[in-house]
Amino acid sequence: MNIEYKFNSNKSIRIKNEIRDVDVDLSFLKKAILKSNEIITKISNFEVNIFEILGMRNLSAFVGEIFVRSIVQVSNGLFINNPHQDGYPDLLILDPTGREEYDKNILQLKDKQPFSPFRTGGIEIKATCGDVPTSTKLKKKGYEKPDIGEKRIDFLTGYDWKAHHRQTNNLLSIFWDFIDQIPVICAVFFSSELNENDWGKIVQPKEGGGKTTSVSVMNRIGVKKMYNGWICVINDESYFSFLNKYNNSNLIN
Repeated sequence: MNIEYKFNSNKSIRIKNEIRDVDVDLSFLKKAILKSNEIITKISNFEVNIFEILGMRNLSAFVGEIFVRSIVQVSNGLFINNPHQDGYPDLLILDPTGREEYDKNILQLKDKQPFSPFRTGGIEIKATCGDVPTSTKLKKKGYEKPDIGEKRIDFLTGYDWKAHHRQTNNLLSIFWDFIDQIPVICAVFFSSELNENDWGKIVQPKEGGGKTTSVSVMNRIGVKKMYNGWICVINDESYFSFLNKYNNSNLIN
């Protein structure tokens, strides 16, 4: 699958936390996107449909995790996975300062405390495929709700990202869609300017309900911050148009 992307002119991103700011060259990103798409394409050739097995609820997290692992593979040791499954952020930056902090905690890799948060910082990853109307609303307009494997861009009404807490920042977020029945990364954004006001009130899981963890949904102000930090978008006017229109701007063209 040959996917072309339009990149903005920024060559780096700035990761910020309480103790320091660090600039990171973005040369790894295109490789990570291509690696992710390559891995997902290989998965699509399995004898069973993994995407249907996962379902839409789990598929976004799956695509995001593949992106995380791809960044680790192509970043020449600059990023590693957070060793704790509940750690924050997803990727630890191991520049000399980060490496020193990591080595200091090398005997505590199974403990959450040194890695949530990781003191010298890193990058959080989130994925979304956007929101489509209910089947009922689409049927009134003569359409069927897109199923797993069907392109969604023409039906989207909005998009956001979800987190487990409202302190999420230094977010490298992806927007994906089905192209030729395969999940494909269609846009990447970054912001280190997010704060609690960019995330909605945390919703706790209800007993017997479908959700198993607490969740906070990014609001429109946060989405606009991510849009302002766009890094690349698939070279397709329908995606340019949707992202620009939803954010009442024209940054991507």
